[in-house]
Amino acid sequence: MEQQRLKSRAEIPDFNKWRLEDIFTDNSQWEEEFGFIEKLAEEGKKYLGHLADNVETLIECFEWMDNLSLRIEEVYAYARMRRDEDNRNANYQGLTDRAGALAVKVNSAASFIVPELLAIPEEILKEYRAKSAKMELYKQALDEILRKKEHVLSSREEKLLAEVGELAEAPGVIFSMANNADLKFPNITDESGNSVELTKGNFIQFMESQNQSVRKAAFKNLYRTYEKQRNTWAATLNSSIKSDVFFARARKYPSALEASLDDDRVPLKVYDSLIDTVHEFLPHMHRYVKLRKKALKLDELHMYDIYVPIVPETTMKITYEEAKKMVSEGLKPLGHEYLDILEEGFKNHWIDVYENEGKTSGAYSWGTYQTHPYVLLNHQDTLDSMFTLAHEMGHSLHTYLSNRKQPHLYAGYKIFVAEVASTLNESLIMEHLLNKTKDEKILAYLINHYLEQFRGTIFRQTMFAEFEKKTHKVVEEGGALTADNFSELYRDLNAAYYGEEVVLDPEIALEWARIPHFYNAFYVYKYATGFSAAIAFSRAILEQGEPAVARYLEFLSSGSSDYPIELLRKAGVDMETPVPVRNALQVFAELIDRLEKLIG
Repeated sequence: MEQQRLKSRAEIPDFNKWRLEDIFTDNSQWEEEFGFIEKLAEEGKKYLGHLADNVETLIECFEWMDNLSLRIEEVYAYARMRRDEDNRNANYQGLTDRAGALAVKVNSAASFIVPELLAIPEEILKEYRAKSAKMELYKQALDEILRKKEHVLSSREEKLLAEVGELAEAPGVIFSMANNADLKFPNITDESGNSVELTKGNFIQFMESQNQSVRKAAFKNLYRTYEKQRNTWAATLNSSIKSDVFFARARKYPSALEASLDDDRVPLKVYDSLIDTVHEFLPHMHRYVKLRKKALKLDELHMYDIYVPIVPETTMKITYEEAKKMVSEGLKPLGHEYLDILEEGFKNHWIDVYENEGKTSGAYSWGTYQTHPYVLLNHQDTLDSMFTLAHEMGHSLHTYLSNRKQPHLYAGYKIFVAEVASTLNESLIMEHLLNKTKDEKILAYLINHYLEQFRGTIFRQTMFAEFEKKTHKVVEEGGALTADNFSELYRDLNAAYYGEEVVLDPEIALEWARIPHFYNAFYVYKYATGFSAAIAFSRAILEQGEPAVARYLEFLSSGSSDYPIELLRKAGVDMETPVPVRNALQVFAELIDRLEKLIG
């Protein structure tokens, strides 16, 4: 039998790699910038205790802080993306560690600014704003600081928290290194009888196999590997949760959840309403699971049967080149400006395409203000990988437009709105495919794939969000979180979300151990809210055309120039009501109806 293996980094063609030289031409240039930032950080001492002296000193300090922030972002992004190319590379492990330590040093150097600003009487700040037109640039930033006044500590305490920051990142760093660099999975036998190394990158591909024994082998072997370190994963995640709770309490928030939401000025009711609204629609989720069991003609539907397309004759193989064409075609409703930038990203080495040994799993979009966005992929020639490309390029164009239209201070957008741009791309492409497809089997396949996006983005991410809420509450109430506690909570949530039609294989209780997002708590709910907002935008764009496109592109160009809830409201979507989530889930229910008619 043929033995397949992952390629080394050197075996990947250059035209399928991103070009990080656009940030720094080589490591020596990175070292020069590193040294410059160390010196620049020291300059903050001359502003310490003097922000109330006059408006000129205040503006000069703001400019220093913005310059420092811009430069450390570039140094850290370069080092981390180099490490992500191959996590086993000790040189880039070292650069990333140094960049992280420098970022903590930068945060510490600037930690006096907020406490000093809050100590300046509001009438003085008002006088400063009247004296200098330059202060207008800082209006939103100042408003953001002043609204959090009760959660800001003394200058000495803020400095201490900033210096503790590196320790707080330890659980996530340890998880990432163990999960990406050290974890090795056994070989399994694929559909053709070949012995293939199981990886995190090809796991979902195996889970979509029409051969149940292949799905089962991938599922069992993946979790068997995680099971060996279950107590270590639990200790690491527990430490991350305790860190969240510590920082929330230090800043006088009622809970870690409310501390996290306050970063985006998102009311607690948005989070709770999402969970409640999804629970309203769980009967439809259970109906979908039942339809899946029937379509696959299975006596028992297992957790490893959840991803396989339920229309087996139409499994689609999509090369990366084909994926790019499909993305461009599906995004035509967004107009020439959008498509021109998309093409620039395809041609100019924004994207790192294929999996290689040691490469970070999954996909992301990142980048720097002075260059352009970057996308990490692990492309697998599947429909799902095509949608991943569309998703990450949605993030990248959001970044590109905000960087182009906003000053650095406001170019970075909040995570709450980040998933709108990525998911809208997927939604528009799916609507395009559904409209042009005549073959009923392919149509059923696409509807099933769309249903899977709803399941994976609204239902699954909300289940994750509920898991995060419950686990943090355990710690906040003084309870313990062991591997058994985590697994029991996780199993119960799966039972509620998937219903009685699915066999809850014991391995699924351990899935929490492999989810990297849990180390960035209260992030995943934004996938669900973002997906709901994206459905609203996509419907408006397809129904209204140019006016809706103009509003949407204005939204993409807004960065963080206003609070995320307000930016969405200006563009026509009000996330403070359950309406967008409810409407999106109504589309889910209608898609089930359509699929039932097609497959009988």
